[in-house]
Amino acid sequence: MTNNKRLIDEFLELVQIDSPTSKEGKIAKVLVNKLEEIGLTVEIDDAAAKTGSETGNVIARLKGTKEGKKILFSSHMDTVSPGIGVKPIIDEDTGIIKSDGTTILGSDDKAGIAAILEGLRYIKENNIDHTDITVVFSIWEEGGLFGAKSLDYSKLDVDYGFVLDSGGSPGEIIVKAPGQDRIEVKIIGKPAHAGLQPEDGISAMMVASKAINNMNLLRIDEETTANIGIVKGGVATNIVMPEMEIIAEARSLDESKLDAQTKHMIDTFKNAAEEFGAKIEVDTKRMYSPLNIDDNDDIVEFTKRAFANINIEGKTASTGGGSDTNILNKNGIKAVNLGIGMKKAHTLDEYIAIEDLINSAKAVVEIIKQA
Repeated sequence: MTNNKRLIDEFLELVQIDSPTSKEGKIAKVLVNKLEEIGLTVEIDDAAAKTGSETGNVIARLKGTKEGKKILFSSHMDTVSPGIGVKPIIDEDTGIIKSDGTTILGSDDKAGIAAILEGLRYIKENNIDHTDITVVFSIWEEGGLFGAKSLDYSKLDVDYGFVLDSGGSPGEIIVKAPGQDRIEVKIIGKPAHAGLQPEDGISAMMVASKAINNMNLLRIDEETTANIGIVKGGVATNIVMPEMEIIAEARSLDESKLDAQTKHMIDTFKNAAEEFGAKIEVDTKRMYSPLNIDDNDDIVEFTKRAFANINIEGKTASTGGGSDTNILNKNGIKAVNLGIGMKKAHTLDEYIAIEDLINSAKAVVEIIKQA
């Protein structure tokens, strides 16, 4: 059905193009050329100016030959660290592709890109009728979804969106994903000599310790999590810590629970600061809202039929991480996130099964044919 050797070779090519977050310029140029060779019209938007990345989002369009659902496919170009100098290895015994163990592989999300490119080639080479197709290869997905946030959605005329960026196997249809709040806290205490007059100081560390001890963190319930990830403070051991900066997050599938958890965390910091006589500065940002699509929505039934055509059972699922899918839905594009088989993403043990890569490309073809 698809040209599997070409698909695998292209995936190997893509993961060897360095594209850390905000440094996607090189891979963007490669993808523009590939999309144009397939026959799409391509542009790069102004997201670079908005985000500080090397390039904007790559947006490509293929005019339809029939009426029907207008389709969007999307994957992100950037990878997490360590992702420079990836050396992919095909393990013939297990049928997987992995890195040499010194870097991530980059199947997150270059497997999605490769599957989309192969699906488009198959449609064109076999003269298969299709509706209007739009492709978005986004920048800066990792760490904030900033590429998707910077898209001009007035330029996207689509009915259904399919983001290829989930770790489940092909057939998984992500319909629920959490919203996330980023919470930045600065605790301002008072310095004093730790050996001579420690009682004259106000320790930012003690304020933080008091707050964290009283805070609900990690798994809050089946829908909600919270974490303190970054802590910075202190200048010397003989100085009562005058300031501390803390960066935390809260996530939930339920927006009201997200609001409540974030408020709880902020209030806990404020109460501890008041108890010690410290000052506090708090900056909270809603990074993205929850994704919540009904299991019986028309896009879900559409996707299940496409998977059934390649003898894969489509199943809905939820995830604990956000993706560009959250942003697309927030901006009026009904979209789901599809499992493409990348395993242990963001680690040196990342890998993808060749079978899953092939099935993802087949799924792209069937979605196009189904529209």
